Amino acid sequence: MNILFVSPEVVPFAKTGGLADVAGAMPKYLGDFGHKVHIVMPLYKMVREKFPDLRPSGKMITVPIGQTEQQATIWSTTLPGSDVPIHFLDNPSYFDREELYGNYKTEGAAKGDFPDNNARFTFLSRGALETAIALDFKPDVVHCNDWQSALTPIYIKTLYANHPFFAKCGTVFTVHNLAYQGIFWHWDITLTGLDWSIFNWRQLEFYGKLNLLKGGLVFSDVINTVSKQYAKEIQTPDFGFGLDGVLRDRSSDLFGIVNGIDYDVWSPDVDDLIPAKYSTDDHKGKAACKKALQEQNNLPTKDVPLLGLISRLDNQKGFDILAPIIDELMKHDMQFVLLGTGDKRYHTLFENITKHYPDKAGINLTFNNKLAHEIEAGADMFLMPSRYEPCGLNQLYSLRYGTVPIVRSTGGLADTIVDATPEALADGTATGFSFEDYSGGALLDTIRRALKLYGNSAAWKKLMLTGMKQDWSWKRSAAEYVSLYETAIQKVQTCNKTDAVHA
Repeated sequence: MNILFVSPEVVPFAKTGGLADVAGAMPKYLGDFGHKVHIVMPLYKMVREKFPDLRPSGKMITVPIGQTEQQATIWSTTLPGSDVPIHFLDNPSYFDREELYGNYKTEGAAKGDFPDNNARFTFLSRGALETAIALDFKPDVVHCNDWQSALTPIYIKTLYANHPFFAKCGTVFTVHNLAYQGIFWHWDITLTGLDWSIFNWRQLEFYGKLNLLKGGLVFSDVINTVSKQYAKEIQTPDFGFGLDGVLRDRSSDLFGIVNGIDYDVWSPDVDDLIPAKYSTDDHKGKAACKKALQEQNNLPTKDVPLLGLISRLDNQKGFDILAPIIDELMKHDMQFVLLGTGDKRYHTLFENITKHYPDKAGINLTFNNKLAHEIEAGADMFLMPSRYEPCGLNQLYSLRYGTVPIVRSTGGLADTIVDATPEALADGTATGFSFEDYSGGALLDTIRRALKLYGNSAAWKKLMLTGMKQDWSWKRSAAEYVSLYETAIQKVQTCNKTDAVHA
């Protein structure tokens, strides 16, 4: 089948979160199944800078935005390590900026989301369809991701409903994080070119505002999230962010597929970013990675449990329950290495921790891809105490690297980690440690369980190797998406037959 994949970010070109990892990996595996995939994303300034050899294809598109017409040149290349085409929409007025979605780091600029984000991603959503037309690529299914491309399935069902390229096209919409919805002033609907008739409480209206994500949920043939547990959680008021009723209405079309990871990049037997390679057959290199990580963080090179954490520093990731127990945790015979940036209060907290416990804590308040690989390889345990986690990737990386995850049982963390209960340890199914109660006490108790088991070298080795042998590859996940695409196409065909009968 022909698959048009629309995403606001794709690794290695541009990334702010896990969506980029998905978009940069899954299309390659779909190609391995014999399907033709074309990806469309914006040509951001960072893409130009990171890939100076990119060149325009000569193809142009025009997209109406409100009362204006915006043009873009299509730049094309392939995903590294594959023959999957990726097309970039070059419109400097929208995308030639330091950041993807807003001014969060640029000094001297007003902080926050770009005020024209609706126009920018209206351009991406409709521009993706115009790109398919310009390239003569007729999709069987269009796969859209998050609010930035949520208008695409709406256009397919409205303005492009009778277009020969899209009349029989199925749509799949993936929600990577429901918290981000693309909510705008209601008058912004005029920028989209859509009729005011669909600005109602069942479709695009959300408490008087325009909600693009809601529109994607309503108009797509099939919806999925990035784990089965998260698909259930977002149908509840606690995790639905105001859209739980919409999702319950679409529950028969809502599926969960756990993200895969790219073992060509994240696997200790092939990873060139770590000090020593290792595998389940020979895992001695992990000790060398641990020693190097300790030295890099000015920690004593001794055999104590080393706990790693790579994260955005905010409450969603569990820092509000980690902060109250961090001093108590540091009293144990262990070490702690953190990599991440975020809320300034947590920057201050961890700066103080490294001052008070210089022999136990290595704090890196930055983003460093190489160090991320080194932490995954060198740590003994990996901490993810998230309040909610649609899927999570680091726990999957950790399993592969023999770094035992300690997680809160939510979303994808619940789907992927089997708690090391006595029964699970005995039957060889345990892969990590998990807890349910969102509290500092539950987190501390679970870490203490892990520290205790670390003292039993035979049990720890068994737990570590069980995790390393898990298959969370994109090959498995991509096969599930193929089934989802077939479901979407079948739904369109069924609707078309029904419409023909009633005509």
